Amino acid sequence: MKVNSPLQVYKYLPQTNCAECGETTCMAFASHLIDRSKKVDDCPPILKEGFKKKYMELVTLLAPEIREVTIGTGENAKRIGGDDILYRHQLTFFDPTAFAYDVWDTMPENELVERVNKIQNFRKFYVGKFLKVDMVAIRCVSGDALKFAAAVKKVNEITKLPLVLCSLDPAVLKAGLEVVKDKNPLIYAANEKNWNEVSELALNYKVPVVLFSPDLDKLKSLALSFGEMGIRDIVLDPGTYPQGKQLKETFERFIKLRRSGIKEGQKDIAYPILAVPLNAWLVYKDTVTASYWETVLASVFTIRYGDIMILHSLEPYAMLPEVHIRDTIYTDPRTPVKVAPGVNEVGSPTKDSPVIVTTNFALTYYTVESDLSSNKVNCYLAAVDTDGIGVEAAVAGGQLTAAKIKDTFQKASFEFKDKTSHSTVILPGLAARLQGDVEDVTGLRVMIGPPDSGRIPGWMEKNWPPKPK
Repeated sequence: MKVNSPLQVYKYLPQTNCAECGETTCMAFASHLIDRSKKVDDCPPILKEGFKKKYMELVTLLAPEIREVTIGTGENAKRIGGDDILYRHQLTFFDPTAFAYDVWDTMPENELVERVNKIQNFRKFYVGKFLKVDMVAIRCVSGDALKFAAAVKKVNEITKLPLVLCSLDPAVLKAGLEVVKDKNPLIYAANEKNWNEVSELALNYKVPVVLFSPDLDKLKSLALSFGEMGIRDIVLDPGTYPQGKQLKETFERFIKLRRSGIKEGQKDIAYPILAVPLNAWLVYKDTVTASYWETVLASVFTIRYGDIMILHSLEPYAMLPEVHIRDTIYTDPRTPVKVAPGVNEVGSPTKDSPVIVTTNFALTYYTVESDLSSNKVNCYLAAVDTDGIGVEAAVAGGQLTAAKIKDTFQKASFEFKDKTSHSTVILPGLAARLQGDVEDVTGLRVMIGPPDSGRIPGWMEKNWPPKPK
């Protein structure tokens, strides 16, 4: 990215504050172009003839340093690449690493169906959303083009997830492409031996393609050759070796590729990078050990520039760390993760149920909500708008105050006299110092709960319902 601040973008905009883009000012619109929540085309005036030059310049200046490549079609299509920075604190990483889990063409059909369903149905609820995996990678193990095509056909019947077709034999790849040519699969891979035939497949079927070589000079040469042929949707695989000196060299190749694309502006190799943690299974024969090292590799290359990965283990102890670290790395560090403020029901509260206060920091809110619901505590849970800051820090910083607590109930039209029989609110133990203020501002009885929401059930047994005054 050659412009990285709203002020720099603003210079290219019409600067009329017409609000046709939906924002009140051009500067606000510029901020959304930087965080990619809006596109240049969302500004109608800049599309007019008089602004054509600035429009073209701005589109070029906002284009990501690493090319974005789309795999698949429709609502399940996955974009990879698209980054502008080397370190997350500089801005944010866009387009989270895509996880493709493998199946192979020698699997019995019932096992193939079961494994694909396991991949596409995996989900883990975390901080208000479901963490999922993204693709199915179909490996040709048989060497038989017809058998591979049959496996591709079966997988395509089961899932709408994007596909990766894996073989170094162009004839096998072609057989698979014939089955799913309208699904924009990623083909893996072209190397120094088969690149001519695979490039023809990429051109004829208009699909993204992986280029493989652990020699970066040869990888660059492949990328140049494909680029000169007009193939732009390219993914680079510099080889993933799971142990020893070769692992160190693998890590260094990922760093060099990404630095070349972003810091040195080498556009001819500024493409997404593919890692293959699955290779751990070639070295470690024990299932748990192989899963462990596969997860280690996935974690390392999620942090260091792997835009897409091919993985094998479907064990929860492998998949959960993989999706969690990806979610952490690709969460925008500039924006606190928060939920909408308001008063929510947990279970089926009645007039005798407690009313509990917390903040709208998503991790805090969902931890409290989970502790309550899993212990079958029927209650009202108020999420106070603290700009996504947790309880203790919000009290210290003035984001959690008696006035904000009162405001939360008022905006939710929550009348204690109508909703409860006790006119009592429970504050978190870490907000105990607000007790007097909340009593004065709201006129409610205020009780102080435990500092840890995991202790609420035990606290309820001793303190709820409140004793009459």
